[in-house]
Amino acid sequence: MSGLFGALGNSVKALNAQSRSLETAGKNLANVNNESYARQRVVLGDRGTVMTSLGAQSLGLEAKSIQQLRDELLDRQVVRESSLQSTYEAEQAAYTKAQAGLGQSVDSSGAANTSAYSGSGSGIAEALDNLFSSFSSLAARPTDPGQKETLVQNAGILVDRLQTTDTRLDQLQTDLTNQTQSDIDDANKLLQNIADLNTEIGRFEIANPGSAVDLRDQRQAQVELLAKKISIETQPNSSNPSQIDVFVRDGSGNPITLVTQTTVTGLTLSGSTVSGGSPSTAVVLKGGSILGNLTARDTGVKDLRDNLDALAKQLVVSVNAAYNPTSISGEDFFDSANQTAGTISLRTGLAASNIRSSNGAAGDNAIAQAVADLANKNFSTASGDAIDGTFSQSFSTTVSRIGQSLASANLQVTDQTNIATLVKSQRDGVSGVSMDEELADMMKFQRAFQASSRVVQVMSELLQDVVNLGR
Repeated sequence: MSGLFGALGNSVKALNAQSRSLETAGKNLANVNNESYARQRVVLGDRGTVMTSLGAQSLGLEAKSIQQLRDELLDRQVVRESSLQSTYEAEQAAYTKAQAGLGQSVDSSGAANTSAYSGSGSGIAEALDNLFSSFSSLAARPTDPGQKETLVQNAGILVDRLQTTDTRLDQLQTDLTNQTQSDIDDANKLLQNIADLNTEIGRFEIANPGSAVDLRDQRQAQVELLAKKISIETQPNSSNPSQIDVFVRDGSGNPITLVTQTTVTGLTLSGSTVSGGSPSTAVVLKGGSILGNLTARDTGVKDLRDNLDALAKQLVVSVNAAYNPTSISGEDFFDSANQTAGTISLRTGLAASNIRSSNGAAGDNAIAQAVADLANKNFSTASGDAIDGTFSQSFSTTVSRIGQSLASANLQVTDQTNIATLVKSQRDGVSGVSMDEELADMMKFQRAFQASSRVVQVMSELLQDVVNLGR
């Protein structure tokens, strides 16, 4: 009797174990398209043995635990590579917008096309050429009112395009600042989510460490989203290994803790400095969209605006010196007080009726020709000028630089995307769900369940026979 009852009990335990394995395989298949999910396996094992009159006998099979198939090294590589990818993507987006704001096309190699942007005739380069062409035409016909009218119009167009471009770039820098602050806010929410999941995992795993596999999936997903905002590192908490600490580094390489168990200190933004921890310490950014946006704002876009300011300054100083060689008060061509791209303007009151082509007799073209000759003059910062080369060359260099930054960002995005994809593929080989494998496992567990069911049936029939014999 005890033998039959024991065998029946062991068969029921086997049914439960195979049933749990089938449930887990079905769960894996349900999450085949869930990128945050790591496949699971039921760990089957013997409940132990006991000594009987017949010797040692098994207490039966049982599902001991659910094992999550993860490789911590690959998880950390995915976090690092995703963070770098996000950096380059943020820079790429910023430089694309800067190029559009500049209004000049750039080919794939980063070389400037100083003809009108997209062939529309709306670029600064076109306006510069038109200004000096107008002075050249005025030099040819110094008393022609039509030429003077055209000159004033073209000068106004150049001023407007410089101001408009500077306004667009200024707005882009503001947008990048706002986006960075938004990323900081999102990062703080993710840090809080990680801390909350730490709490849940710690509570769930008090008696069974490592059992909160679904919560661990959620926490890893939050960590990877956070890495896209800012480069981070994680490690198990020293006093509770089921929970993780999240930290960044300062300038000396020391850790700045952002999350420890359930406590969050968070991040703040001040100017170009991101700080975190308690006490608040400046963070060295190594990746993430926050770094990409700040890099684009404070280097690429800022340098572009500085170069346009230098061009505007040289234009105001040089044209005024040629147009008003004797420095007569109120006779400059440009307002000498406004020497940036955002503020450049024509002298108040300048009109076709008071345009001067020379200081001499009617028909003299000395002034107009002197200004027209500036188009081919080579300037040098070594000699105290604001730009190097001609006006056209200086602007072409400015456009080329942002074009090269964009081309470099495009290349970096492509390369880093390939690397991140490779690392994720390697991780998927460990943690990803394979439909073929899971279907094969389902067949295996199904057959095992059917076999155990058959054993239960046979044992039941034998017990029934024993009961009948007793009657």
